[in-house]
Amino acid sequence: MTANQLNSLLLSKPEAYLDYPFGPDAAVYKIKKKMFALLADHDGGLRLNLKCDPNEAIILRDLFNAVTPGYHMNKAHWNSVQIPGDVPSHELERMIDHSYGLVVKKLTKNQRTSLELGYGIEVIYR
Repeated sequence: MTANQLNSLLLSKPEAYLDYPFGPDAAVYKIKKKMFALLADHDGGLRLNLKCDPNEAIILRDLFNAVTPGYHMNKAHWNSVQIPGDVPSHELERMIDHSYGLVVKKLTKNQRTSLELGYGIEVIYR
């Protein structure tokens, strides 16, 4: 997956937007001011940081060489995915959906309800 494809996929999430709070080299994708992904150039490829359930994070690290504990993030709750790597695109898409859903679940009740009613639970929590 290319940087442009990832950018399009990340911005396709309901009300997702792009921010650069850490400078021009780290694209941060947010929902309601909360980060759900960070994309940066790394070793001739890309590094995508995604939020993850701690138990699932360990399983993904065991399954894929390209998945490591989150770079400069809470290692229990974030994974870094090296792209290109051995993670199939359908799994990468699922990981993005999971990250987005986890962040939405931690929003205030009003923010969460607004998203769920506006877009549907099946869209928000794929």
